Amino acid sequence: MRATFIFILTFLGISAFAQNEENEINNLMDNWHKAAAKADTIVYFNSMDDNAVYIGTDATERWTKQEFYKYAIPYFRKGKAWDFKPIERKVYFSNDQKFAWFNETLDTWMGVCRSSGVLTKTGNSWKIKQYHLSVAVPNESIKDVIETIKKTEKK
Repeated sequence: MRATFIFILTFLGISAFAQNEENEINNLMDNWHKAAAKADTIVYFNSMDDNAVYIGTDATERWTKQEFYKYAIPYFRKGKAWDFKPIERKVYFSNDQKFAWFNETLDTWMGVCRSSGVLTKTGNSWKIKQYHLSVAVPNESIKDVIETIKKTEKK
């Protein structure tokens, strides 16, 4: 009986810890998206690890944090970069709770997009290590998209 009670308390403690970490990540990601919409470069880029990589929707868009900053800063200077609103997000953790990864669906100016990413726990906070944005293409439209890409590549 005592062993069962200890197991239940341990399980509840681990569950509460995981839920707290998931809430931290959801807050980080929500605030990161809001920072872009408000052109808050401090919050936006401080949310990223120094060695972060941002992978955009175009095949050429693979940036280090510094490269992405140079690309994005003109948009931020206009007072609004982009406004991605999360629709749904799933968060997962490594066994040691030092890494997390997520996938999310976003409402964007491009329509529905998907993103995924990896985060690392540094000290008491999470940092984005990699972010990958992709446009969600309906299956019935993929042939048209492929043809458009082929035409663009031929230029």
